[in-house]
Amino acid sequence: MENQYKTISAEEFLTLDLSQYTTVDLREPDELLVSGIPGAVNVPFSCFAKKLDGIPRDKPVLVYCRAGDFSEQIAEILADRGYDVAHVEGGYNRIRELMTSQGNAAEGDADAADSAERIFIDAKNLKCPGPIVKLADHLRGKPSGTAVRVEATEDAFFADVKAWCLRTGNRLEGISFRDGVITADITKASADGDAIAEGSEAADSSGNGSGNDKTFVVFSGDLDKTIAAFIMADGAAAMGRRVTMFFTFWGLNILRRPQRVKVKKPFSEKLLGAMMPRGTKRLGLSRMNMGGLGAKMIRGVMKRKNVSSLEELIGMARAHGVRLVACQTSMDIMGIRREELIDGVELGGVATFLGSGEDSDMSLFI
Repeated sequence: MENQYKTISAEEFLTLDLSQYTTVDLREPDELLVSGIPGAVNVPFSCFAKKLDGIPRDKPVLVYCRAGDFSEQIAEILADRGYDVAHVEGGYNRIRELMTSQGNAAEGDADAADSAERIFIDAKNLKCPGPIVKLADHLRGKPSGTAVRVEATEDAFFADVKAWCLRTGNRLEGISFRDGVITADITKASADGDAIAEGSEAADSSGNGSGNDKTFVVFSGDLDKTIAAFIMADGAAAMGRRVTMFFTFWGLNILRRPQRVKVKKPFSEKLLGAMMPRGTKRLGLSRMNMGGLGAKMIRGVMKRKNVSSLEELIGMARAHGVRLVACQTSMDIMGIRREELIDGVELGGVATFLGSGEDSDMSLFI
């Protein structure tokens, strides 16, 4: 007799111990950036045939897609291949709807049980890393037990705030999504990380890192890559991590003052300096720069969508103690003098980078 797949409701799915199942998410990777089920294996529907054999058989399989239509087809295929499989009716849309309603119920219970006034943080219309940075700023220096309610409109915040709470030790009491607004209630669980996030004094080169530090080698001087680097650095600082950004070769142009600085140089170094962009406003795109038109277009789009400019991201990094280090050897090769760099930049070498890297659990080369 032909194997049959099962159908379960989203309500039943939420009652299961998922550690006893292999959960397969059929949505595309970009959808998972916003939200997902912890521990689920992502096998996108668009390339399912190529990854079918990689689905384990040691546990019963639960499959879901966005709305429940594709998962039923996949469940039938898996059943034909001998899997013990069920698909979730209504898909992730229904699961999220139920999770949201449960969050609202928990929110009502918490409000009734706790009369303490919450701090309200309006992060609506802010783009990443703005909501997380604003949340971290409001909680910094507050005592344990401080309760906040954050409202944001960026979809990514739904996943970001969960990760932020998990990694910083703060408690996410409830989260809901209604009428395009994500509401998160958070209680500060400890003061750990405040000293790290307060400023650059904590991010020294003494080798006393937390093991969760982040180090970025910024080799590129392209506008798009620089924006990405500072968004990640600002996000890490908002999580209370010590962050070091080590600028070398073309990345040094990011740290140059926009105005001309009179320093004595050989002719060859003056010529090289004239050919390189001076400061962030003159950086081009890595692709489709079109003589600088592409960079202007990107900046215009960022402004319209309320994304922080590169200059604002750099200011945010400096305000939150991100350590900016210029490679001394690269400066000598490129003919860049210390006087030409913006304020707050340290000079360092390979030992500075390695010392930071050894205290980090993540080192990125950009």
